[in-house]
Amino acid sequence: MTRTTTAVSTALPNQQGEIKSFPSPAATIGMKWFFAMFVASGFCSILYEVIWLRSAMAQFGVTSAIVSLVLSSFMIGLGLGSYVSGWIARRQSASRYPMLRLYALTELLIGISALTVPLEFHGGREILLRAREMSFSSFAYYVPAGFWIALTLVPWCACMGSTFPFAMAAIRQYAGQHTERSFSYLYLANVLGAVTGAVIPLALIELLGFQRTLLVGAGLNGLLAICAFCLTLVAGHPDAAKAAKNERVVAGMAAAATGDRKLLWLLFGTGLTSMGAEVVWSRLYTPSLGTFVYAFAAILAIYLVGTYSGSWLYRRRQQAGSIDNGALWIVFGILVLVAFLTADPRLHVPGLVRVIVGIMPFAALAGVVTPMILDRYSAGDPDRAGTGYAVNILGCVLGPLIAGFVLLPAIGEKLSLCILALPWLIFGLSSMFMATATPQPRRTTAMVYVLIVISAVLLFQAKGYEEQFLPRRVLRDSTATVVATGTGMEKRLLVNGVGMTTLTPITKMMAHLPLAFLDHPPQKALVICFGMGTSEMAMLSWGIQATAVELVPSVPRIVTFFQPRAAEVLKPPLAHVVVDDGRSYLERPSEMYDVIIIDPPPPVEAAGSSLLYSKEFYATARQHLRPGGILAQWFPGGGDPAITVSVARAIQESFPYVRTFPSVEGWGTHFLASMTPIPQRSAEEMAKRLPPEAARNLMEWGPASTPTEQFDRVLSHEFPLTNILQQDPAVPALTDDRPLNEYFLLRRLHEPKFERKIWDFVRGNKNPFALALPN
Repeated sequence: MTRTTTAVSTALPNQQGEIKSFPSPAATIGMKWFFAMFVASGFCSILYEVIWLRSAMAQFGVTSAIVSLVLSSFMIGLGLGSYVSGWIARRQSASRYPMLRLYALTELLIGISALTVPLEFHGGREILLRAREMSFSSFAYYVPAGFWIALTLVPWCACMGSTFPFAMAAIRQYAGQHTERSFSYLYLANVLGAVTGAVIPLALIELLGFQRTLLVGAGLNGLLAICAFCLTLVAGHPDAAKAAKNERVVAGMAAAATGDRKLLWLLFGTGLTSMGAEVVWSRLYTPSLGTFVYAFAAILAIYLVGTYSGSWLYRRRQQAGSIDNGALWIVFGILVLVAFLTADPRLHVPGLVRVIVGIMPFAALAGVVTPMILDRYSAGDPDRAGTGYAVNILGCVLGPLIAGFVLLPAIGEKLSLCILALPWLIFGLSSMFMATATPQPRRTTAMVYVLIVISAVLLFQAKGYEEQFLPRRVLRDSTATVVATGTGMEKRLLVNGVGMTTLTPITKMMAHLPLAFLDHPPQKALVICFGMGTSEMAMLSWGIQATAVELVPSVPRIVTFFQPRAAEVLKPPLAHVVVDDGRSYLERPSEMYDVIIIDPPPPVEAAGSSLLYSKEFYATARQHLRPGGILAQWFPGGGDPAITVSVARAIQESFPYVRTFPSVEGWGTHFLASMTPIPQRSAEEMAKRLPPEAARNLMEWGPASTPTEQFDRVLSHEFPLTNILQQDPAVPALTDDRPLNEYFLLRRLHEPKFERKIWDFVRGNKNPFALALPN
């Protein structure tokens, strides 16, 4: 998830980085040991980041603010650890104490963090629940939540950041003046480890769950700590006199090579641009790749492979490149813009090809310039490397915040990339004009100008995903780009290019069915996932208080496109629309409801969707039902039976009384669950319980001609829950730790025609593995 930042934090050397002379007694430690250790450490860093982010979302909410707080805390910890450990390495540079033991200690602490961070998150959530009565969407909640997240992550992530300077110091103790390019040597291994960390944990999570996958990472970190400590026993203590001499030599090289503060600004800029562009990429490529965890992993892996390729090419060079080459920075800026060109919906190319062409060239150049600048700035000095790395991470912290909360909501994807690219174009052009010592050849200058003109023309002609829809209404915020399009009953709601829902009587029945089954007059109801507002308006037609929770701020603002009467109906005191995470909102201690409706956005395999299907979620919802209250969840049919069974079993194990019905359109399933028996009523009895306005609302879109016939389409086809559970009796209930709906790739390997489904994913089919869903 950290992409650039995590990639910097753990890496390994290649053959060009091998040190040929070892003046100290530690010559028996080969550089391949450092390479192997940093690959493994990089793997663990990505693994922890992915799982810790998910753990924080489960405890504090699936909101942009929480995600930003987690990632910012992660990167701040990396930068702080790098800076402080560089200072420690400088203080210990002339001593005989093996710095490799400090590295071993940090790896041991990182392994411990794998076990403690989820517990700390859970403890923080319990404290917040006991201490507050305010809404989860209030600023007053995010302040203590952010403080706890930072208090949890920053110290442990500081240990991750410290591995880099400590390893450089260990190399310097045993290699002296031959280490001026040790940063890029370790950087290369970092990226290789990060590539594996972006892919392998997906299989581990599917097989083991989150907790046991963390145990795998903890064991690997423990093994690294033992290995590093044993190497110090074999190599012995460095010679103090030689260490002091090496320190003076390297310090002199660093002072001679790094007098220009411009290098720090470049490090800051590369971090900001890379991470800011990554936020934009997640918007651009979601329409072609979908919202699966595998789609996100593909983007990350492609970026890291490109970074590794660039770093490898840089390490192959006998000499470091020049940062004063203006053409280099102009190309860097232009490559930022390529992603928008490849995301153009008019291009009929596979989704993964779009990502490879759009991201990998930029990632490769970033893989060249970042280690090149840090090599030049540090010249092998771990103290200076720690400072430069911290500055780079500062840019990585600010990049997503600026792109996600300022640029994208205000100006959209195309102009956001232009803003991120503009400083590099200006810097490159100014470097070309001011290069008096080594002026650019005329041919190079002419080619640069032609490249700028061609890029500008192509960018002007390129179209965003939403531009293919007519009519349309588009809104952007820090969470998503929302598109409303279509006419009549063909209207559609798309979030980041993924179809969420259509105008369908199913969403009306989600509200009317449980309300008509209640054994008492309803007073208050909750709808989780606002969508087009259909279920919320159906609730309000009963004349009761109805609260709707929506994660994306722009979705409720666009509702009048679908519901012309929304502005008239969705008013206090009965209507209440909250922008927040539905699961977190449910944890407000004082709210109780007669009916709770959950309709997670499609597909059911979408990343994070399991937090609205798990046993832990149902346990929370159960606590907020009034006596006789009903939880209603609609679930699409078809597709992977294991997902359907796991959700059904989670509901069965959470509620003693469950009834299941097909939808009014004949596909998908209505689950009604309660802590008390759900009354047996005929379609005619159900219809009589409808208030006049509710009856009109139910029949607005048919398909039957009377309320009794409409209810009969559902009630007459009721089936036992065991019909679903018998499809795969061995499948466990879906839990937060084992989200079977999100991690499914190994399971699909055993399905027939799996190759065709994989090719669907490669081609960019938005939903190749999903269950049947509305268009």
